[in-house]
Amino acid sequence: MPIDAHKLRERIDLYERLMRLDKPIGILLLLWPTLWALWFSSLGSPDWMVVWIFVLGTVLMRSAGCVINDLADRNFDPHVERTKERPLASGKVSPREALILFLVLVICAFCLILPFRSWSIVGLSAVALFLAASYPFTKRFFAIPQAYLGVAFGFGIPMAYVAQIDSLPMVAWWLLLANVFWAVAYDTEYAMVDREDDLKIGIKTSAITFGRFDVLAVMLCYAFSLALIAWVGYQLHRGWVFYAGLGVAAAIAAYHFTLIRQRDPARCFKAFLHNNWIGASIFAGIVLDFMMSQGAL
Repeated sequence: MPIDAHKLRERIDLYERLMRLDKPIGILLLLWPTLWALWFSSLGSPDWMVVWIFVLGTVLMRSAGCVINDLADRNFDPHVERTKERPLASGKVSPREALILFLVLVICAFCLILPFRSWSIVGLSAVALFLAASYPFTKRFFAIPQAYLGVAFGFGIPMAYVAQIDSLPMVAWWLLLANVFWAVAYDTEYAMVDREDDLKIGIKTSAITFGRFDVLAVMLCYAFSLALIAWVGYQLHRGWVFYAGLGVAAAIAAYHFTLIRQRDPARCFKAFLHNNWIGASIFAGIVLDFMMSQGAL
């Protein structure tokens, strides 16, 4: 039978939506901490093949995470205004299709790490896969599943250190902890958008757990995250350009307070999306500081 190009295009579009390729914010929030770690671990001179492997791996694993998240939440999403038209929730993609897509993405991601020929990387990738696959279910019983998300989204950090220097110094774990606080901050902003729907269907989120202290919790998490990144920079003897990048990130976080303090869903979602610039500011500070110290600027 001849292939119907129109139907094929529609199917591909559905799979792209299922993987959230039309909404790259998740890829960026996963990518920035991985890039921080690649530059810190290599002291500003990363292996570019390693960088490309991690960038592609980030895209694949974030896509796989979205697929398994929607598969886990397929009975909840139809009851949430923002998610009811997702491919699985609307019945346009079957659970079997989603599971096959998830496995294909995971296999492709695994193939990317084979050139490292490192059992340490394989072991860490297995942990990363477990975290990504199990995160959606933590919303059933963890009071703050966003903290678990922070570990899952930050696991590229220890993997980057092992890939670059084949060891895991303490600063790698401080950087991972910083990412946990950052994830709690931005994903609480995200959860504030769906708070009413989540209360109805019984899902646990940090926005519900923090209650009337949600805005304070977000700002404290930003502060702890930036302080920990500053501590990592101090341990690595970074200069003023690095701290200037952190200063820009802090100013952006302060701006988020003006967006979320009234708890308006649209403005909370805007703040969530805006976290891309926090990650980018920190990364720019790291890169430019290393370039200056190496005489490249």
